[in-house]
Amino acid sequence: MQRLADLAVRFGANVQKGQVVTIGAHLGQEELARAIAASAYRAGAQFVDVTYFDPYIKRARIEHADDDTLDYVPPWLGERMLELGRMHAARISLTGPTSPGALDGLDPARAGRDQLPFLKEAMIVIGERQVSWTVVPCPNPIWAKMVYPELDDAEALAKLWQDVAYVCRLDEPDPIAAWEERFAALGENAAALNAHEFDAVHLEGPGTDLTIGLLPGSRWMMGTMETVQGLRHAPNLPTEEIFTAPDPERAEGTIRSTRPLVLTDGTIIRGLEVSFEGGRAVQVDAEDGAEVMRGRVAMDDGAAHLGEVALVDREGRVGSIGRVFYDTLLDENAVTHIALGDAILDAIADADKPRANRSAIHIDFMVGGDEVAVTGITREGERVPVLRGGSWQV
Repeated sequence: MQRLADLAVRFGANVQKGQVVTIGAHLGQEELARAIAASAYRAGAQFVDVTYFDPYIKRARIEHADDDTLDYVPPWLGERMLELGRMHAARISLTGPTSPGALDGLDPARAGRDQLPFLKEAMIVIGERQVSWTVVPCPNPIWAKMVYPELDDAEALAKLWQDVAYVCRLDEPDPIAAWEERFAALGENAAALNAHEFDAVHLEGPGTDLTIGLLPGSRWMMGTMETVQGLRHAPNLPTEEIFTAPDPERAEGTIRSTRPLVLTDGTIIRGLEVSFEGGRAVQVDAEDGAEVMRGRVAMDDGAAHLGEVALVDREGRVGSIGRVFYDTLLDENAVTHIALGDAILDAIADADKPRANRSAIHIDFMVGGDEVAVTGITREGERVPVLRGGSWQV
């Protein structure tokens, strides 16, 4: 736990002396939040502010509040996020389900209207590169039993911590050096993709036949970014993806998720299928949670368009474990994924940034795997194999 806390502070968010640090956690993640706070103060943080989200309070709202109040978000929550941006704070978020059944049995249409703990202002400060931020997994007993139901409680938690240590490279003598080596390899793959200057990518597999257009200025990136002040940070730990921002007006076909999607409030979406026409999601279905997902897609115009496509091979540490983790941070780094909503502007050249998708949401869901082929399409129409059987072809 201490090594994970230090990695989040020293490398993930790259906390600097005198910086304000904010930690976002759920109830059940207190122990790691405290370890991160202590590590941040050792790194010279001016102040560490921790906020905890309780999904059972959200349940009470959805169950009992007046229908016309469910879209309300207190303005001070958004203003707090914007002020953190103005202060160029460091932001560390913890993932991992703590209350997976908290919203079970509620009206999914009502549940889909309450976006908390997600705040649209978070996408503003990220898009403007105002904060150094990172997201790290936080093992807990409930999550461990979801991943390893065949083990008893203590064994499941120990096994999940072992997995997290492995995928975060905490088992290495110097985890930061190990991540720098991995980023160098991912950077080489991103450069190879950029060299092809693809006009689109085509995903094909069971239930999937989707062509996603790219902007002329779309560029493939790996998982490090810089703030406007030049502070380098790693937004996701672990990260195995190479991603870009697509043309929001050019997506045609149907995509089917290959792993469950767990939203930030703990809602689990299974068997998600989305059909696109002219870049817009025109039909959203799912085996579980369809109405909740439709509520997210209806948030604003950009919520129905794509803001990210990320390619992941099967050789990364997350994919090699071969488990569904019921946590987007880990599952999205096992297989290729796409995101509805806001685009990461760093992945677009300045000339094309006005065409980037803008939205109050950004929801990644997993669509890749060994059975899903990814093909790049050049501007001349040449089809170039990119991923086959989960392995790079470029």
